[in-house]
Amino acid sequence: MLAVTSAVNSCTPSDRAALLAFRATLNEPYLGIFDSWKGTDCCRNWYGVSCDPTTGRVADISLRGESEDPIFVKAGRSGYMTGSLSPSICKLDRLTTLVVADWKGISGEIPACISSIPNLRILDLIGNQITGQIPIDIGKLSRLTVLNVADNQISGTIPPSIVNLASLMHLDLSNNRLSGDIPTDVGKLKMMSRALLSRNQLTGSIPTSFANIYRLADLDLSMNRISGSVPAQLGTMPVLSTLKLDANQISGEIPGTLLGNSGLSILNLSRNFIDGSIPDVFGPKSYFTSLDLSFNSLKGSIPKSISSARYIGHMDLSHNHLCGPIPAGSAFDHLEASSFTNNDCLCGTPRKGENLGHTSLLASPLTLQRLMHRC
Repeated sequence: MLAVTSAVNSCTPSDRAALLAFRATLNEPYLGIFDSWKGTDCCRNWYGVSCDPTTGRVADISLRGESEDPIFVKAGRSGYMTGSLSPSICKLDRLTTLVVADWKGISGEIPACISSIPNLRILDLIGNQITGQIPIDIGKLSRLTVLNVADNQISGTIPPSIVNLASLMHLDLSNNRLSGDIPTDVGKLKMMSRALLSRNQLTGSIPTSFANIYRLADLDLSMNRISGSVPAQLGTMPVLSTLKLDANQISGEIPGTLLGNSGLSILNLSRNFIDGSIPDVFGPKSYFTSLDLSFNSLKGSIPKSISSARYIGHMDLSHNHLCGPIPAGSAFDHLEASSFTNNDCLCGTPRKGENLGHTSLLASPLTLQRLMHRC
């Protein structure tokens, strides 16, 4: 993205100096994206830099290592950059967007002073090797709408001040080394629509206050060390469409409100310690593109009401302790036998996969004839 033409003669000397100091701690050896950072006017044709046309102050820095920009197409490769993020970036006090994403090799810490940039709306540092912690006073960025530091090596806890980001809509902290509990008052983030915290080392329970975020559509807490039960309040969220809690240490029973939420289309509770029975709450409004309850300790039968579901694209109930017949119905016509394997005493077979081969619906090697006889 090239700079817009400024209505004033050039950027301020202080902004230019801050950009050059920022550039000095980075090394991009293949594409030459910083070759254009020369001359006195950083608002004109400096790659990735754009300015407010009325003030001539630097407003946006957008440097993406994965891009369809001609410079990447011509080189026939994605970007690679090493170095670190200089605190000089904080001198750009009119900055609204800072994107330094997918460069794979940028290390060091997020400058603590980043939280002092008053107008910052987008902070996207995904796909690097950034270490250290999220700045403790990140909550000062009252206008921040996007915070994306996924796919780095950030450690420490989620700072309590993060709940003060009143404008935050997109939060992605996934695939880092974050530990500790999720702040219990995370529900204060009223504007948030996506909260992606997977693949960390988070502990504690799932805050019930998530249910207070009316706009939340996508919640991913998978592959952590979260314990406790699934709050029933999550099933009352009006726009929640994706909930991924797989590969944690969650126990207790599945709330009926969760499976009865007609807006929820992707639910993954697999690889936990969930027990009890599957709530018999399905109906004509139930529409799951993916429902995965595998690798738990569920008991009882598959609820008959699941046959009345409007649609179930993928379902996995394998590796539990379920018994009884597999319900018939259009929702099951396309499911494979592997969706039901390794249970205690399920009987019957889905329409697809009637030839089980080496895959038994039971943990013991009973034949299909014996299974059907049990039904």
